[in-house]
Order: sequence, then C-alpha cells, then structure tokens
Amino acid sequence: MAVPHDRYIAPAWVKYGRGGPFDLDVEAPWRRWREAKLAALPSDPGALWVEIRDPRALSRGERARLLELCARHNLALYRSRARDEDHRVPLALGEQLGLGRPDLDRNPCADPDGVTPLAVARGGERAGFVPYTTRAIDWHTDGYYNPRARQIHGLLLHCVRAAAEGGENGVLDHELAYLRLREEDPALVAALMHPQAMTIPAHVRDGRVLRPARTGPVFSVTREGRLHMRYTRRARNVFWRDDPLLRRALARLEALLEDPATPGLLRHRLAPGEGLVCNNVLHMRTAFRDPVPPSPGRLLYRVRYFLPVGGF
Repeated sequence: MAVPHDRYIAPAWVKYGRGGPFDLDVEAPWRRWREAKLAALPSDPGALWVEIRDPRALSRGERARLLELCARHNLALYRSRARDEDHRVPLALGEQLGLGRPDLDRNPCADPDGVTPLAVARGGERAGFVPYTTRAIDWHTDGYYNPRARQIHGLLLHCVRAAAEGGENGVLDHELAYLRLREEDPALVAALMHPQAMTIPAHVRDGRVLRPARTGPVFSVTREGRLHMRYTRRARNVFWRDDPLLRRALARLEALLEDPATPGLLRHRLAPGEGLVCNNVLHMRTAFRDPVPPSPGRLLYRVRYFLPVGGF
C-alpha cells in the first residue's frame, strides 16, 4: 500500500529513486530488493573478510572479492602484511577499487595527499576534534556536514598500530538500517528523508564562519539509484527537525544500533595490517588507551571519497 508522504519529502530529493526499491509509493521493487538483501546476508561475519598479500598490489582474485563484498554488503574487511607508515597503502588500494585521487575528500584535517592520520593530536588543527583524541566516537557516517554535492560515498580505514586497550569499531550496512525501519513503518523512513531532517550548525571560530550550516535528509537516493545516508548520533552541534515522527524514527534507529543482535551489526578491533573498505556505512569507535610513551600510539589511516567503491 502506498504511504502518503508528500509533507515529508520534497520531490527534488527523491526524483532519482522513483520506481526503484527506495520509492515509498511502490511495493514490488522494494519487496524484490528486500528479499535479495536478506538472502545475501552472511550468517558468518568471517565471510566479509578478505586475505590480502599487499594492498598496494592486489591480485585479480583479491580485487574481485573486495568489489563483490562491497557491491552486496557495502563493506569488506581485509587482513594484510602492510604495517608500515606508508600512505600509499590506502591510496593504492583505493585506486585499484575505482577510487581515484581526484575523487578524494581533502578535508582540513587531512594531509596534502588526502590521507588523514587518525592518532591522538597534542596540538594544531586536529586537536579540537574527537577523532584525534582517545574518546569514543558515536555512530555516524562520514562527511555528514558536507554539502550535498560533496557527500562521502566511499571510505577506507587502514590500521598501522592498534591501541593498548580499546579502539574497537562497530559497523552496520546503512541499507540494513533502512530495511529494518521500513519493515517496521515506512513513515519512519519518510521522516528521515525529509530535506530538513538534520542540520549541522555552522562552524564558527573567532567570529569567522569556517563552514556554513548544512541541512539535509538522513536517507537520500543518488542519481545512480543508490541509497545514501548522512547521520550522526552526536548529542551536541546537531539540530533535528521538530517532528514527532522523526523523533520516533531516530529512537528506533538508535535501538537498532544499540542491539548487538541486530542482523549485520559487526564489532571488531582492527589489528595492524587490517582495514575496512566501505560505501560509507554506519560506524563507531569505542574509547581507547594508548601505550605509555615513548611507545607510539594508535594510528589508522582514513581516506574519504566522493564516489562509492567501484567508482560508479
């Protein structure tokens, strides 16, 4: 049955999804997509892992498996022997998966080549942001504060050094979150697709606007018909549309993220040489403790892309 949602979704934000599985007015494509998605859900999380000799030079089989997993599950995990502090590891891996350097999100905290070292910062630009501390990072997708034309669709994380304790990552395919919410009540999805659902306020420093406020939906559909998600569970510096249905949708989403039994929800502490390749799925990080100096602390490399894995 069609769900009335004109008051929740502006047509300009959903035109690419019309007639497809993410169109709330049609059932057959959604049902077919849902059945295929659930049938592909692995019963063993180990099926999402790929053993890689060298991320800088993938074999044909390694590359094919990473692309297959990302196409079916929006994410893949890998183990490799690459444990040196070499930016070419994530950059070369991305290039082999269709993610070219022109498509990199060179955010202000990234190095000039687009790689962001995730480590505890003692000073400088990075020191004021949670990813560069030992504190936990709640569930989110990357780049939720970016403008619509520069949304993050691909993401790589590569572990060089693990923390002494903690630093576990949680991941959940955003399509599975959508699926569960729509199963419960399509109106919840409609509320999350409202073009004014979530606002990230402007970043102002010393009276200067470094980034304007960004307002947009949580769920949207790309030109290619892919589902995209921008979300943060942060308690501060985010404004949600004043709508009881949206509040219920957010509560249900939070419940999914908190329930360890949610299908597809994975938690893993990346070890040196391990990494995550994904289409900017939901993810989080627990708090951690670094080794006592002079031992070096936790270090992950992060690379963000404006294209999904596969480059399309």
